[in-house]
Amino acid sequence: GFLDEQFTQLEQLQDQSNPRFVQEVVSLFFEGSLKLLDNLQTTLNKEPVDYKKLDAYLHHFKGSSSSVGAHRVKNVCITFRAFCREKMRDGCLQCLQQLKQEYNLIKNKLEDLFQ
Repeated sequence: GFLDEQFTQLEQLQDQSNPRFVQEVVSLFFEGSLKLLDNLQTTLNKEPVDYKKLDAYLHHFKGSSSSVGAHRVKNVCITFRAFCREKMRDGCLQCLQQLKQEYNLIKNKLEDLFQ
């Protein structure tokens, strides 16, 4: 699946007092992710690549994707960070494309869920 038990825990936090809780959390994830993807792209396009900055963005992305249960996005972030540590730009570029794909997949799945 696209979502892990963390998403189920989010759903359990939702109640009558805030019936749109999960949707709001997911919307924040989407907004933040778009910014992070843009920052990752911009950072990778600059020479020399600032791998420390890249790693900080990925750390943030890994945490936010983990908090909504988007484990496939989180796993790509882990691989991406390994390429960062090795300063392997080609690997980073491949991971960025994969990250965009996984983000779009989870975004579509979650948007379908909220319709």
